[in-house]
Amino acid sequence: MIAPCWQILIAIGLDLLCGDPQWLPHPVRWIGRLALSSEVFLRRRLPPGAAGCLAVCWVLACSVGAVLLLLSLAARLHPLLADLVNIVIIYTTLAIRDLRAHALRVYAALADRDLPRARQAAAMLVGRDTEHLDESGVVRAAVESVAENTVDGVTAPLLFAFIGGAPGAIFYKAVNTLDSTYGYKNERYLRFGRCAARLDDLVNFLPARITALLVPPAAAVSGLDARGAWRIFRRDRKKHPSPNGGQIEAAVAGALRVRLGGENRYFGVPSQRPFLGDERESLQAGHILRVVRLLPAITLLATLVGVVLSHPA
Repeated sequence: MIAPCWQILIAIGLDLLCGDPQWLPHPVRWIGRLALSSEVFLRRRLPPGAAGCLAVCWVLACSVGAVLLLLSLAARLHPLLADLVNIVIIYTTLAIRDLRAHALRVYAALADRDLPRARQAAAMLVGRDTEHLDESGVVRAAVESVAENTVDGVTAPLLFAFIGGAPGAIFYKAVNTLDSTYGYKNERYLRFGRCAARLDDLVNFLPARITALLVPPAAAVSGLDARGAWRIFRRDRKKHPSPNGGQIEAAVAGALRVRLGGENRYFGVPSQRPFLGDERESLQAGHILRVVRLLPAITLLATLVGVVLSHPA
């Protein structure tokens, strides 16, 4: 038998070593396909709001149920096999290596003064339109995406894994995937996606705030502005239209001494975001390297928090 904490540490090590190979069947892709097929089926039979709620319940039940069934079958064969399955599933919910790699591709393109390639690399990180961004816009997109995805792809699945093992981590990723699939404020998803969006806000409430609180100590050990991270977090965290997104973005803006927010475009439609942070430094390619430097420290601190939460005194 492998202790639960060691299972999670091994999963982190696998992610740092292997990332997300394209050949590996990934649960998030299956969850996404299930979400889309459920939408098509339920929209034909129910009003949009009810169909969206039922789709969320169905996808969550199938996702968590499949993991529980797989773990049960593995345990019947051998307890160690169940531990290994638990490790692999938790590993697939993490994105530490891939998040770093995607951000560094944006930096490498900017370092080569290849703005079109940088825009294409940024498009792999963000949902906003990138084809007309200037260099500072590309940097802002990359920094904001790394900040947000530090919660979605690192700390939140880790914390849910500490609380509920692989089923807990898959539950979180299913909620996150449902929000990514349904949670758009457009005509198609305004009613259908409301349940998914609200559930994502609820599930991310604590992880987003815990992660933001980890930024100042992570900045301190990473050579960044810890005091600025704390000050801007306290001042600007509630300015963001998302109840959770502003927490980590404000803290990161303070740590990097930059201003985030402003106008984004989605499918050609402008969306104005409040500014977070003070423009003590102009956004430059080097700020991508700085935000990437926060990742290892935040991961380590989140792991320590997870150990404490899963083993209360």
